[in-house]
Amino acid sequence: MSDREFIPVRIAVLTVSDTRTVEDDRSGQTLIDRIEAAGHILADRMILRDERDAIADQLREWIDSPDVDVVISTGGTGLTGRDVTVEAHRDVYEKEIDAFGTMFTIVSMKKIGTSAVQSRACAGVAGGTYLFALPGSPGACKDGWDEILSHQLDYRHMPCNFVEIMPRLEEHKRRK
Repeated sequence: MSDREFIPVRIAVLTVSDTRTVEDDRSGQTLIDRIEAAGHILADRMILRDERDAIADQLREWIDSPDVDVVISTGGTGLTGRDVTVEAHRDVYEKEIDAFGTMFTIVSMKKIGTSAVQSRACAGVAGGTYLFALPGSPGACKDGWDEILSHQLDYRHMPCNFVEIMPRLEEHKRRK
């Protein structure tokens, strides 16, 4: 850590599931608990069915919202026919953060061995908003937050982090 002051970011949480409700959404709640404990702001929470267009539309809505800096989704990153979260995320990305999936796989492999190969965790940026897709288990959400996102979404994390470059994500749109 550095001597920088903490800067809270506004994070929306999306659970993708055909069966979960707010009452039994342990993965979404795991993320929310960690987001709030870290001092960030829960901007919104939603549960959507595994429908690619609906997921992409919700991501676009949050991308367009000045009240959301980051979206973290959980669920729908596997290999089954209903797992379409990754495709929905990629429908809206302007840039993919390729190393996020790689780092998530490394973290997962330490916990679940070669089963980590079945995860398609991914991340990207669109409209100045960070978008992260994590698997649907509470353990995967803990790993993604504790091992990667808690650091990269903390302005005090050195040598670099996602928060410090937020103001520059859309610099290509500025008049020259």
